[in-house]
Amino acid sequence: MALRLTAAIERWPVAGAFTIARGAKTHVDVVVAEITDGEHVGRGEATPIYYHGETAETVLAQVLALAGDVSAGIDRAGLAVKAGRGAARNAVDAASWDLQAKRSGVPAWARAGLSPPVPLITAFTISLGDPDRMEADARAAAGRYPLLKLKLAGEGDLARVAAVRRGAPDARLIVDANESWTGRDVAAEAAALLPFGVELIEQPVAAGQDRLLDGVASPIPLCADESCQDRADLPRCIGRYAAVNIKLDKAGGFSEALALADEARAAGLDLMVGCMLSTSLGIAPAFLLGQKARWVDLDGPLLLAHDRPGGFRFDGGTMPPVDGGFWG
Repeated sequence: MALRLTAAIERWPVAGAFTIARGAKTHVDVVVAEITDGEHVGRGEATPIYYHGETAETVLAQVLALAGDVSAGIDRAGLAVKAGRGAARNAVDAASWDLQAKRSGVPAWARAGLSPPVPLITAFTISLGDPDRMEADARAAAGRYPLLKLKLAGEGDLARVAAVRRGAPDARLIVDANESWTGRDVAAEAAALLPFGVELIEQPVAAGQDRLLDGVASPIPLCADESCQDRADLPRCIGRYAAVNIKLDKAGGFSEALALADEARAAGLDLMVGCMLSTSLGIAPAFLLGQKARWVDLDGPLLLAHDRPGGFRFDGGTMPPVDGGFWG
């Protein structure tokens, strides 16, 4: 029978609140796409990129608009052209990969030419807050999570990082400025963080203003996040950033993310693989891509009040492969 594409919005509560420089979230709405051939069902999950103006409703409409193309047998490359980059393409691309794996009996990692997946260490996010709160959160995470990612906001960041280091003296630290250092002396801000062992700084300046990093000699590697969506953005990152953070919702799926990873590495950039707030279904393909990365930030399910049945079984910050589960 012809392939059939369906999709729906799901709401997942956050454990407490997830706070960054742009605001706080108490839940996340994701879009789940399913493609079936009548016997097998492939599933993919995507989280709307809110800073691009996407909502669950707009993403759902974009996914459903591809139903006729899926039924007509248009392949992933054709669907990618139709969908454009973003969360909708990610949901459909993931569902397509999952369906092909189930129909063939060959797991997605093998179809993608990757080695068998091994456990990864993911960062655990410390939400933006006052230094006392962030110190307490870091102390609660210390020992369980060897890599912590701090959300920063510009003003008062040095105090926040110092507080987290007090709370977790032995953890590795990376920070996400979320564009909040625009207009600041990035090299000086980075130098102030050196004594605290920070090993990576994400997105110091606003996307589109990356020229502000021309000639900046940061003592800590800078990583493009919002500034690097897919391969089209790589040229403006080279020479300004040392690494790129690949997120499947930004790139538009596993297919584009694989190609972006290969081109970024060929250009001499290190890789970070991240995620939006999502369940294990959403990060399953990112886990495979994370096998190529120096830094992994796939704690989306850990930040939810609960995850899907059969999802990743985190042992602190360690993510073993899912045994017989999503994208097995």
